[in-house]
Amino acid sequence: MKKDTAGTEELKTASRCQLSIVHCQLPSLVYDYYRTHARSLPWRETYDPYAILVSEIMLQQTQVDRVRDKYVAFLQAFPDFAALGNAALADVLALWQGLGYNRRAVALHNCAKAVVQRHGGTLPVSVEEMEALPGIGPYTARAVAAFAFGIATPFIETNIRSVYIHHYFQDRAGVKDSEIMPLVAQTLDAANPREWYYALMDYGAMLKRTHGNPNRKSVHHVRQAPFRGSNRERRSMILKAVLAQPGVSEAELEELLRGKTERLHENLQALEQEGFIRRELGRYFIQ
Repeated sequence: MKKDTAGTEELKTASRCQLSIVHCQLPSLVYDYYRTHARSLPWRETYDPYAILVSEIMLQQTQVDRVRDKYVAFLQAFPDFAALGNAALADVLALWQGLGYNRRAVALHNCAKAVVQRHGGTLPVSVEEMEALPGIGPYTARAVAAFAFGIATPFIETNIRSVYIHHYFQDRAGVKDSEIMPLVAQTLDAANPREWYYALMDYGAMLKRTHGNPNRKSVHHVRQAPFRGSNRERRSMILKAVLAQPGVSEAELEELLRGKTERLHENLQALEQEGFIRRELGRYFIQ
């Protein structure tokens, strides 16, 4: 029996037409919103690759309002790769307190040292060379390339993902980034990727507030576990105690962290292995 493919072809044609309509409308929607609702953020006022990298690392899993003040203070203390790379990790972690996910501070510190050692203190322009540095993954390399160097390359973060799920996958769940990435590439404003991505992010942030967070339809969406009562909180308290009292012993930490000493020995070992702290004669110091 001969297959009747007419209906299938009509559906494919309709789908392509709908896709074309969205492609045409999206830039206007995004830029129109951005012209009247663009967020004023300090990292958007610079083209300095170092400053932009600092902002990108800080913004990972941390809300914009928490980053804003820390970002300014961080750049005042460590204005370039050399200043950060030559700083003591204890000073870097002390300034990082309040942002959470302290391993990002360690990664940024290691990255600064690598930029100084391998590239004379100047961040390389190419995505590939940036990705070869510690602490810089595929998203961060492409974001810095767009914002600092005007390089048009597709990437996805949470607000960008919201835009494409809202407009292209409204009736779907379990959407993969591999499905979204070609759409990001096809709609990218190659002439002005910096402005386009800022606009996309602001538009996506609005969609998350007003449309129940489209990211919940993403297969990559993970609800962040509460910080209070978590092992992340216990690790953070240990680091704060070691920062406040260099040379503290495990027994002294037991006293300082009353009621919060679950997994203390295990966390001390992990923090030492991860390069946060070092142990000398039974006492702990920031690495």
